Amino acid sequence: MYGHDVNVSELATRAGIAASAVRWYESVGILPPAARRPNGYRDYGPADLARLRFVLSLRRLGLGPDASGRLARLCLERGDVDLDLAPLIRAQREAVARQRDDLDRLDGELIDLELTIAAAGRAAREGSHVSDAPIRVLFVCTGNSARSQIAEALLERIGGADFEVESAGIEPRGVNPFALRALADAGIDWSGARSKSVDEFQDQPFDYVITVCDRARQSCPVFPGQYNSLHWGLEDPAEVEGSDAVKLAAFERTYMELVQRIRPFVEVALRAAGRSRRAVIAG
Repeated sequence: MYGHDVNVSELATRAGIAASAVRWYESVGILPPAARRPNGYRDYGPADLARLRFVLSLRRLGLGPDASGRLARLCLERGDVDLDLAPLIRAQREAVARQRDDLDRLDGELIDLELTIAAAGRAAREGSHVSDAPIRVLFVCTGNSARSQIAEALLERIGGADFEVESAGIEPRGVNPFALRALADAGIDWSGARSKSVDEFQDQPFDYVITVCDRARQSCPVFPGQYNSLHWGLEDPAEVEGSDAVKLAAFERTYMELVQRIRPFVEVALRAAGRSRRAVIAG
């Protein structure tokens, strides 16, 4: 009878929780009362372990104990539909979608960092930075109105005197006022910025040319000399619709995404140049 059954300690170990947690789930009715052996000890079978693991998975997704138990019971026992669970399930699906988006962004950031390190490694091997001259960086996007402007402002701030930074657009169309507001809220006065064309920089050498939108990547011109090309694919905050607060929030997200890319970029670019940081203002 007990060939596949386990006691409470073994069940807890297989589920990855404490035995006291198993007893609590049972005491509040989330797990059904366990069968008892002749000696009085609890006895759990495969169905109990499956239910417990399901409940724990739902808890990790953010459902409370009661909702997790009800949903597990509904799914495993195929009982009457619990209509109260519908909004909980919908909310959790939305939460999972947000987590998936966050993971996708993190994956993109890790890829960007990996490519940045590879580019910096090439620069170090080729000895492209052998002087104390600033590391020249050009950010390129379609309109030079938002993403590349914010990137330029941030690298100037975070990189300090070690970097000489420009930004430009394939089709410049003016600086977006929400980009100025997001920077101002972060303590950066960018009110004197103007939208520039890549044509202004075609005869200038750069150490790094970084495109921040897919269209710019496809249309980016070639610049003189040897340089490293990087692509940071960022969503355009200017495409977000809604109230001013919603639009500003989109630009603030872009600001934070660029902070997360530029800080490691500064470190690896300086290391590739064989120098230590001079002075960096916190971003």
